Order: sequence, then C-alpha cells, then structure tokens
Amino acid sequence: MADPISALTPRVQAAMAAALGPQWSDADPVIRPANKKQTTADLQVNASMALAKTIGKQPRDVAQAIAEHLEAPDLIDRVDLAGPGFLNVTLKSSWIGDEATALLDDPLLGVVQPPQETVVIDYSAANAAKEMHVAHLRTTVVGDSLARTLEFLGHNVIRQNHLGDWGTPFGMLIEHLLEVGTDSDEARLLETDPNAFYRAARAKFDGPEGAEPALGAGDFDARARARVAELQSGDPQSLALWSRIMELTRGYLNRVYRELDITLTDDDIRGESAYNDQLAEVCDSLQAKGIATISDGALCVFLDGFTGRDAKPVPLIIRKSDGGYGYATTDIATIQYRSLVLKADRALYVVGAPQNLHFRMCWAAADKAGWIQGTEPVHVQIGNVVGTDGKILRSRTGDLVSLQSLVDAALERAASVVAESRPDLDEQTRADIAHKVGLAAIKYADLSVGHDSGYTFDLDRMVAFQGNTGPYLQYATARIRSILGRADTVDPKGPIVLTEPAERTLALKLLDFGAVVDQVGITLEPHRLATYLFDLASAFTTFYEECPVLKAESTKLRDSRLALSRLTEKVLVQGLDLLGVDAPEQM
Repeated sequence: MADPISALTPRVQAAMAAALGPQWSDADPVIRPANKKQTTADLQVNASMALAKTIGKQPRDVAQAIAEHLEAPDLIDRVDLAGPGFLNVTLKSSWIGDEATALLDDPLLGVVQPPQETVVIDYSAANAAKEMHVAHLRTTVVGDSLARTLEFLGHNVIRQNHLGDWGTPFGMLIEHLLEVGTDSDEARLLETDPNAFYRAARAKFDGPEGAEPALGAGDFDARARARVAELQSGDPQSLALWSRIMELTRGYLNRVYRELDITLTDDDIRGESAYNDQLAEVCDSLQAKGIATISDGALCVFLDGFTGRDAKPVPLIIRKSDGGYGYATTDIATIQYRSLVLKADRALYVVGAPQNLHFRMCWAAADKAGWIQGTEPVHVQIGNVVGTDGKILRSRTGDLVSLQSLVDAALERAASVVAESRPDLDEQTRADIAHKVGLAAIKYADLSVGHDSGYTFDLDRMVAFQGNTGPYLQYATARIRSILGRADTVDPKGPIVLTEPAERTLALKLLDFGAVVDQVGITLEPHRLATYLFDLASAFTTFYEECPVLKAESTKLRDSRLALSRLTEKVLVQGLDLLGVDAPEQM
C-alpha cells in the first residue's frame, strides 16, 4: 500500500532516467496534488521546470519526453501536458479503490514506520507548588500530540516533565509549610489550589508592599533564604519537607492531566532537582576546558555568534556571583543527560518561543564541551494564547489566566451545547459527551494552527459543531457510526469500487493519511494532521450528500460505500487520537 505520490514517484523517476539519462533516476520529480480549479487530474509532475535549465531544453520538451516514457498501466489512467511544462496525471479509479480496500485491514492505515529513533520530548514543565496557567496549555497539548504521533510511527518516545521544583522559592514554601503544618487544610491547598499556598508564602516573604516589615517578617525572609542553602546541601529535614510539597504537587498535576487526557505520569517527571548534583561538576568542567570564564564575579560562557544590540558578546551565566546556579546550568546538564545517558536521536523541547535564544546558547555551550553526541536538540516553539481582543489572556489581577479556568469554561459551554442539541439523552450520557466535546474544542483549537503561531481562545467558535473545530470532527465521526449502525454488516470489507467523483475524492484523501502522519513526525507540526482530518471530514460530507449509502442502487455499491464509510471512520478516530481527542459514539 502506498499514498498516490509515493506510488507515482518511482514511475516518474524511471521515466526521467529513460528519457534524459540514468543520472536523473534519483532526481526529485516534484509531484504535487493537482489544482482542482484548473484540472480534473489528481497529481501534477513539475520536474521539467527544474530540469530544463540544467539540461538546456524547453520545459515542455522535457515534460513531453518524460511523458513518452512514463509506463504505469496499473496506476495511471491519463497523462496530459499542460502550461509551460507540467504533467497532469489522472490515476486509475481501480487502483485507488484497491488501495483503499487494502487499508481496511491495515492496523497502521497506510503509515509506513521509519527507522526507529529514540526521541526525548520535554513538555508541560509546570512549576511545582504553582497552578498551571494558560501558557502551559499549549506546551502540554502540543507535546502530548507529538508524543502520541511519534509512538504511532514506531519511535521510542521518552517523555520528560521538566518541573520547576528547585531553587529559591522552595525556601519560603518549606518554611510556610512548617508554620501551617504538613497535614493542615492550608497544606492541602498545594493539591487543590497551589497558587493560594504560594501567594501566602510569598506574602510572608515580601511583607506588605510599601509598609514597614511586620514583626517576624524579616525573620521569615532570613529563615527562607537559609532553608534554600540547607535544601541544596542535602539537609534531611529540608528534603523531607520538599518531598511532601512534591507529593502534593504531583497530586495536583495528575488531576489536571487526567481531566485533559494527557499521557504524562509520575514516572515522566524529571525536574530541575534531578540535576542538582551535576551542576558544580558542569561548571568546573566548562571552566577547565576553557569554555567558561569569570566575569564580574560570575562564571560565564561567551559564544561566537551570540551578540547583543551593542555588538558585545552575550554572557551565558552558569554560576552567579553569589555561587548560585541558574536555568542555564540546569539546561546544560539536562541536554548532557539526554544525549549521553538517554542516547536520544532527537531531544524535543516543547517550550515557549521566547526561550529560543536561551536554548541555543545552552546547546552551543554543551556541544562545545562534547556533551551532545548523535543528538539533535530541537526547540518546538510555542506561541501565545490570546483572547478575542488579541491580548494575552490575563486575570483581573494581571496574572496569566489559569489553565483550569479555561478547561472549566470550555466544559461548561460544551455542556450547554450538548444539552440543547440532545435533550433526548440521559444526564450522565450528556455529561460524558460534553466532557469529550469540551476537551476536543480546547485541544483542536490549539493543534489546528502552527505551534509557533498564536491563536484566539474563542469558546463560541471552538465548541461549534460546524466549521474547522474539534466538535465538528467528532460529529462527523459519530454520524458515520450512526450510518454503520443502521447497516446489517458490522465490519464491511468492500471491495471499494469507485463510480462517482465524490467517492473518488474521498478515497484519494484516505490514501494520504500515512504520508500526513509521516510529515508530522518529520516536521513536528500537528496542525498538518488537523488540517488533513478537517479536509477528510469535509470530503465525507460531500460524499454522503451525493452518494446514497444505505439506499444504494445495488448490493455491491452499498457494500462498497459502507466500506468507504468504515475506512473514513477508522482514519478519523485514529487521527483524532493522535491529537489527543476522543470521539464519542454518539453526539
């Protein structure tokens, strides 16, 4: 089984070699889907446009020569020379139908798994003892989709939740936990409302703004700072309290991940604390290698190609003048671990776009030290979520909107829509459907745009059952299941025979699934899959409107269209699953 472009490529390459010489047998034939506004053909071969100048002939002459040697009677129905030198190729409907029929029994639905890689994916990466906010939504959803897709492609995927679980804030958190008691109601806020616990600790640490420090406030500040040093030096009591905070934090994270159907688990957590014992050695080694030098009391790395607006080198500070370590030190230790210990072929960092310079500098420093071997670090840059006013979503207090509030809003809106559209269902069934619809609305809105672009959080549009939305794709899937449920065959096998243009268009789109998933694995762009699924659902809608299924003219035609419907349902369900979206049985 092969998608149309993959099937046609070797045939065109053979024709190029026969027409122009064996040196062109591996040249890219530049095959693209045909422009349906200009032709009824399926594919367009554009190789002659690129080859003409090299060969010294007119593009049309080159195209004509290729066409004359293009032999594929099992695949090609017609080849037409068009424009300045394009070849419009119409595929045989019998070939399309046979390939679609074969997909029905293919568990991978046409996906050809590439050579296996070990891929580390760093995503979500919340801060311990703080509630996840809107910025964590995208890194969590995009990262999880990439993890699912790369596993489907057969890669060894290692998830890494790089929690912010170390450093200065933990001094004040531990001291606050000691004061309120580890089993107190306030301590349990770490699991139910971590921001409230954090704010209470911060208020003690900072004292009232603009006021004289309250009695004991200075003492708390001093104790908190001392506690940081004790924690980092391995003090047993401090570590035990830190462990208690992390236990409650994990409870909060697991609740969020379960509600969002995110595949991260406790086993995937490897936070900043995991690298604490390596930081001194990282600094000493970089200094011994001559890569890091002392500048104004701090240990810094100055790298070629990284300069500021004043044309002076930008320092990467790996040890501060007070002896403390920052994010750069931890991130250098992290890529060292992922490359030399985990042996990653690719290390993906699904993190906000503003961190790009920081990551490139850390990776350059680690590479210079010889700590990146056989690993390609990749920053999967994440854009912002904005409101309908075009501004980053913030609460009335100016903080970033919490992730939970966005989820709650989507679920509430979905519940309202489902209740209005399906009053015939019982309350529990409506609740189950609404939960899946709400999550689909959030995830698909995020994944249907380029991960490095911002998108607008507009619930009215996101929850709609029409247009390019997750609920629309769920509805399309449920409609197909309804059709299949009314048929007298549970799993139709076809064969798929194409007699109408709408059937042909749908079958061709189904054959593209494998190529699209492969491209997502290479480009790390889930929006390619989202776009494909929307186009597929739209093609099915046209097919259903133009081609009677249950009331087809003959049993053979009915079986064919049922099989085509079943294949569409399978591809939609699998594709949505790679996006992290569940398709309800009914809507």
